[in-house]
Amino acid sequence: MRGRAEETRERILAAAQECFARYGYDATGVAEICERAGVSKGAFFHHFPTKQAVFLELLERWLAGLGEKLAALRAGAPSVPDALMQMAGTAQQVFEAARGQLPIFLEFLSQAARDSRIWQATISPYRRYRAFFAGMIEAGIAEGSLRPVDPDAAANAILSLAIGLVLQATVDPDGADWGRIAQQSMGMLLEGIRRNNENLSI
Repeated sequence: MRGRAEETRERILAAAQECFARYGYDATGVAEICERAGVSKGAFFHHFPTKQAVFLELLERWLAGLGEKLAALRAGAPSVPDALMQMAGTAQQVFEAARGQLPIFLEFLSQAARDSRIWQATISPYRRYRAFFAGMIEAGIAEGSLRPVDPDAAANAILSLAIGLVLQATVDPDGADWGRIAQQSMGMLLEGIRRNNENLSI
């Protein structure tokens, strides 16, 4: 029974994501989601109290998945600069995934400007990312691989770089080798904050 319920829930989420991306949040109703998912309205409301709840879960899943990948790379790297370069090295995969998510990503931003709950759900993961990168910078300073810079400022620079590259890569995918640019950009950023005895291969 639990397996069937989980399958229904996943069908609803997949259908909602497609509808939101194709028609937009406001133009998508529960009826459209149910029709695409092949479920009744009763089944929909059994799993989600509102359309907004589906929207928020899609947002949280998308951002949480990226956070898990970053944490795994950090845990497996020998130093903070190595971890940051490895993260930049996976950028192409992130860009390719984000390309298909661009319409729903823009919907998230649009809805966040008008709905305080969606704004909170949107900004909270970014704040977690800033704290995550600030913690990495502090660890790099402690291990001696980075100069004693302001961790919060460095974290904001890293996050701004990442978000800017994702947007460029999704709106102009053939405009450049974005994966390579991500590595080069991270290398340039690290040049400004690493200790002189740290060598990075870019």
